[in-house]
Amino acid sequence: MFRLTQYMHELVAPTPVRLRRGDGPVKPVVIWNLTRRCNLRCRHCYTTSADVPFPGELSHDEAMAVLDDLKAFGIPALILSGGEPLSRFDFFELAERARDLKFRHLALSTNGTRLAGANADRVAGLGFDYVGISLDGIGATNDWFRGIDGAFAEALAGVRACKERGIKVGLRFTITADNADQLPAMLDLCEAEGVDKFYLSHLVYAGRGDKHRGEDTEHDRTRRAMGLLIERAWSAVRHGRPLEIVTGNNDADAVYFLRWVDETFTPEQAGHVRRHLEAWGGNSSGLGVANIDTQGRVHPDTYWSDYTVGSVRQAPFSALWTGDDPMLATLRRRPRPLKGRCGACAYKDVCGGNTRIRALQLTGDPWAEDPACYLTAAEIGLAADAERLTVTPFRGKSHDPVHRFL
Repeated sequence: MFRLTQYMHELVAPTPVRLRRGDGPVKPVVIWNLTRRCNLRCRHCYTTSADVPFPGELSHDEAMAVLDDLKAFGIPALILSGGEPLSRFDFFELAERARDLKFRHLALSTNGTRLAGANADRVAGLGFDYVGISLDGIGATNDWFRGIDGAFAEALAGVRACKERGIKVGLRFTITADNADQLPAMLDLCEAEGVDKFYLSHLVYAGRGDKHRGEDTEHDRTRRAMGLLIERAWSAVRHGRPLEIVTGNNDADAVYFLRWVDETFTPEQAGHVRRHLEAWGGNSSGLGVANIDTQGRVHPDTYWSDYTVGSVRQAPFSALWTGDDPMLATLRRRPRPLKGRCGACAYKDVCGGNTRIRALQLTGDPWAEDPACYLTAAEIGLAADAERLTVTPFRGKSHDPVHRFL
């Protein structure tokens, strides 16, 4: 996740640069997909969820044991996700246990349609630090993406229910060619509803999102979106408005922002921001973020469903994360063994090579250049406008490409 607003604050109120993280295991933010069941049918769903029971999901006792291990391991944050997490039979029991364990940061990722009445009261009583609600546009646009008429109205009611109960709430928006024109209205909605955070997610080629990779925004459209986000975020910072803007799943956003800083502020300010971005280090798959799926399998992040580190049914998460898994070891290397434009990029210490799963899905090689990098060769420090990698999309077995390039 690239915290755009946070780094903008460094321009007006600089803070010391923290020590850069080293290689090796760290205690990650854990995104836990509690269930695959969901009442919506989102076109870009990375878990290919549906409103049916799925066999093999963790039992209540298994899930409670995972919570105990995560707490003992000392993870910095736990995000309960799905499918739709409120669709899980024991969601509130698990959330209550998580609250009692006093995780440093406890968040809920939901489609918002079930956050009304008694559910909203119970979520408020659980003391979630943050509730993220997904919307893909205004009104009918969102309902088309979400596959259910009325989903927008129900999710907006969920936003308002959270705000009425004093819960910090954010909107998440996955940008594609079909809804990019909705971005200004989404930001306006945040301002009108007093939403605390806006999260723009770039499309990742996983689950149903992989089937719809042809709908990924063109690079110039992505650049326009980032330009608008920078404009809105800077206006909020300058005028003291609280809306926080972040982006995810395309760490080239940090480089685009840094180039804006270079062009707009002094060399000293730009150098300060770059040092902060280098300390952050860009993409954090397998390092600062981890995923546990509905069956208890552990992945480098939520989009790496075809690569499994191990299962919490066989070993605790803490043991799997600190073990000798070869993919985790390579993802944690700095620099990573990147190829093509990513390997030659002058900013790989800022973006960390971006989202490796897109390269894997397109080429079968997790270290190939990320096809969603929208920066020109000149902008990333290449001497000439190098041609992008042209490949035939990989069609082999999903588990083969990962192991071929370890």
